[in-house]
Amino acid sequence: MPKISPAFSEIGRGFAAYLAPPSPDVIRFTVGQPDFDTPDPVVQSAVDALHRGETAYTRSQGSVSLCEAVSEHLQTLKIQSNPDDVVVTPGCKQALLYALMTAITPGDEVLLLAPAWPSYDGMIRIFGGIPVHVPVTRPSYHPDFDALEASVTPRTKAIMLNSPNNPTGAVYTQEEIQKIAEFAERHDIWIVDDMIYSTLVWSEHGYFSPINFPGGEHRTVTIGGWSKGWAMTGWRMGWITGPGEFMEAVKTCQTSAATHIPTFLMPAGEVALQLKDETQEMANAFAERRIVMHEGLNSLPGVNAPEPEGAFYILADVTKTGMTDIEFADRALSEARVQLIPGSLMKGGEGLVRLSYATSLENIHEGIMRLRTWLEGVMQ
Repeated sequence: MPKISPAFSEIGRGFAAYLAPPSPDVIRFTVGQPDFDTPDPVVQSAVDALHRGETAYTRSQGSVSLCEAVSEHLQTLKIQSNPDDVVVTPGCKQALLYALMTAITPGDEVLLLAPAWPSYDGMIRIFGGIPVHVPVTRPSYHPDFDALEASVTPRTKAIMLNSPNNPTGAVYTQEEIQKIAEFAERHDIWIVDDMIYSTLVWSEHGYFSPINFPGGEHRTVTIGGWSKGWAMTGWRMGWITGPGEFMEAVKTCQTSAATHIPTFLMPAGEVALQLKDETQEMANAFAERRIVMHEGLNSLPGVNAPEPEGAFYILADVTKTGMTDIEFADRALSEARVQLIPGSLMKGGEGLVRLSYATSLENIHEGIMRLRTWLEGVMQ
């Protein structure tokens, strides 16, 4: 049998081992997806498009009206984009893959603010790139610019941003994003801005794009999608936009690798971007759950968690429990019947556990109670 690419020997599967659906009695703080149904107007739009027979091939980057809708949405976040430089992709992950296909060649290095979502590491390695994990400051999980400068080499080609951040919940400040734009210009590297959680911000300073700061305009690639803010994870719809020349290459990637997203989903994407009340209701629910989860975790013996600023994750320090993060996660599942993610699955995440509060308040209260009972017993 022929051999497969050696690149895959170094690529893990991220959180997969801890995302397997447990038995019904387990409280899950693992899954990073809204626990809401996709809004009815979005579903109905897709159904109507199917009934109209919108199932044939169409424009590869997405319909003109859909690309215009994405561009208009980005303008609400102060991101100016040409609709012709928008490509709607089969999920945000596919958009990230296209960005890396376009930006790097084998041997190039990509800076990641660690701990980082593990899929970034795997994607970079697939294309022969080298992920460079740069530790963030603790306990805020914001960028450490001295560490970034020390990590740059002649092979550095890009930096990947994710603010609001998975797994940390950090939202970078205006000053930090400005410094990242200046840093990227100084070293002539791409900025890949994964802003998938940009509609879920709890900090006063909000989301900022590097595109709006000196040095960022002609090197920022903006990536987002419908999954998190619109409860559409299974619809697999994302977007990517950036400088014109970069996007011409991305269009080639899309045409060669995917053709386009399902045609009948395109009108639904437009409808989703027009919604206000439904998405705000979801965001309000996450904001309330964040407070309950944060206060609950910090009431547990040996657990310390900074207040999350965005997305729907908390990264808690469990070192004072006397357990490693792997031991903590495994015992929490087997003894407390609570499922969470150990930070050691990410470089720089040792001693930490990630919890998602994209679940009901009832589950959060019950999960915290179970963890408290368990920890009080084992730490006596």
